Amino acid sequence: MNIAALVSGGVDSSVVVYKLKEAGYDPTIFYIRIGMEDKDGYIDCPAEEDIEITSYIAKKYGCKFEIVSLHKEYWDNVVSYTIENVKRGLTPNPDMMCNKLIKFGSFEKNWGHNFDKIATGHYARTKEIDGKTFLATAADHNKDQTYFLGQINYVQVNKLMFPIGDLQKSEVRQLAASEKLPSAQRKDSQGICFLGKINYNDFIERYLGVKPGKIIELETGKVVGQHRGYWFHTIGQRKGLGLSGGPWFVIKKDIEENIIYVSRGYDPQTQYGNVLNLGAFSFISENPWKEQFDDIIIPEKVIDLGEIAFKNRHTPEFSTGKLQRIGDVFRIISDQKIQGIAPGQFGVIYDKEQELCLGSGIII
Repeated sequence: MNIAALVSGGVDSSVVVYKLKEAGYDPTIFYIRIGMEDKDGYIDCPAEEDIEITSYIAKKYGCKFEIVSLHKEYWDNVVSYTIENVKRGLTPNPDMMCNKLIKFGSFEKNWGHNFDKIATGHYARTKEIDGKTFLATAADHNKDQTYFLGQINYVQVNKLMFPIGDLQKSEVRQLAASEKLPSAQRKDSQGICFLGKINYNDFIERYLGVKPGKIIELETGKVVGQHRGYWFHTIGQRKGLGLSGGPWFVIKKDIEENIIYVSRGYDPQTQYGNVLNLGAFSFISENPWKEQFDDIIIPEKVIDLGEIAFKNRHTPEFSTGKLQRIGDVFRIISDQKIQGIAPGQFGVIYDKEQELCLGSGIII
């Protein structure tokens, strides 16, 4: 089988190469240069150390190695998506767009189509059911990354391999150490995929500037501070508000008036809700409730689809609830109160056994 392995220089993707070689495969290693570059030539892609490690891995295991660039595609798809959504007052998820449009989109179009499978270091698995491939959660639930894969489609999941999906993170590090891989003790990467070492707020300020406005206490209408622009803040945010006497939480934003509304106290009730409406919903492999769907969408008709597990952000824990379809909107009614439901983020649904990742939609 002809396999392309996407290797970043981190411990997870490095161990992927070892696992593939151990299984008798001879993967071609690809390092994707994905950084940020705009019309002014502004770029940050601190890739030298990553490339050095990836090159070492390729030589150690006798693999072909290619460095490929998807800078332009990144700008056109992921960076512009992020800026536009932040400007609209939403909370985007560039990592999900990165997986869908870049790693398994643009890469497939340019190079991946020459291979039978694409292997990555994601903590996820695939499962065959009745001859169909499904995205499944990883053995290590603390590291499971299926949330970030919730936007991929069936063609993509059918081609993917996750060689470390059955391992615990500790086992991955042990394998890296036993193989004397230079990434064995390397820290896990943090933050947004395309930002490199750039501070997120510096990035936002570069493209959207500063727009001072009021911070108002929701319950009293009292002005308690000033912010530098609503686009620097997201629903549920606690840190970085610069307010004393807290903790304070961002509860909502008035985009037209450039006002941030906050509430004070530990876990104030105003930041909780139990209804998530999802737009532009798509299933990854198949719709398990297809028999309950009408051929014609009736806007006000409520269809109860059953019990599910879900995540509205990347966390180890699942929430549980019921899924409904109302017109072309999918509605999650959570069994528990959910903190910081942020429009623009993704709601990812799973089967109630918390094993299969079924699909996702944008919180509206």
